[in-house]
Amino acid sequence: MALTDAQIERYSRHLILKEVGGKGQRKINEAKVFLVGAGGLGSPSALYLAAAGVGTLGIIDADTVDLSNLQRQILHTTDRVGVPKVESARQTLSALNPDIRINIFQDRISSSNILNLIRDYDIVLDGSDNFPTRFLVNDACFFLKKTLVSGSIFRFEGQVAVIKAHEGSPCYRCLYPEPPPAGLVPSCQEAGVLGVLAGTIGILQAAETLKEILGAGESLANGLVMYDALDMTFRTLKTRKNPQCALCGPNPTITTLLDYEQSCTMPSAAGNPA
Repeated sequence: MALTDAQIERYSRHLILKEVGGKGQRKINEAKVFLVGAGGLGSPSALYLAAAGVGTLGIIDADTVDLSNLQRQILHTTDRVGVPKVESARQTLSALNPDIRINIFQDRISSSNILNLIRDYDIVLDGSDNFPTRFLVNDACFFLKKTLVSGSIFRFEGQVAVIKAHEGSPCYRCLYPEPPPAGLVPSCQEAGVLGVLAGTIGILQAAETLKEILGAGESLANGLVMYDALDMTFRTLKTRKNPQCALCGPNPTITTLLDYEQSCTMPSAAGNPA
């Protein structure tokens, strides 16, 4: 479908990029991205994906806006404290780009609903803040052959990975086979996080998502980007498929979705809590 005059004006800076152009912008407009979480990572990701013109955004989050969220969750405002995060997200994103469709789900993602939730989307962007959800999203994306853009933050450090295990790249379990036992790692509230770190990692997730939609540049599917805000350093680690992976290996032992007990934080490069 041809772009309208208003769309040509709105996306003009995209259209002059040879890697995007009219064809690429139409791909963006037709894309469907599902965001797990409307918090620290989901906020900047959703804002930039909406601004870019991603045609359909699905957003799930069960929580309401709390005053303590506003240090990093920039989708929300002080006057929306107590409002469901997904409704606050819808208001912000609709005001930014009224042309896109926003599907909201005020619910917790679980093994009983995730497959139906993400089935009709092209890419899943995981901005969750706990291990059980990350493993669940990874497994569901593998079973449904969906591209997953994963992000995590902890104190002053963040990570981004693109996971396309259905195409032969490593899955999340290849990097971190099992979540740590609940209670072993500090909670999000106890550990703290630099607010702007969520913006850095969330925007990187949005950039990788747009690259996947466009088929532009080099995919991060075989790498893990690690960012340290205190040192202002980025490292890209090459990742490899684990031939003994319980999910995507040749002899899988995980063939259905699993629910783990809740814990919170992110793993280090070695696979332990950071």
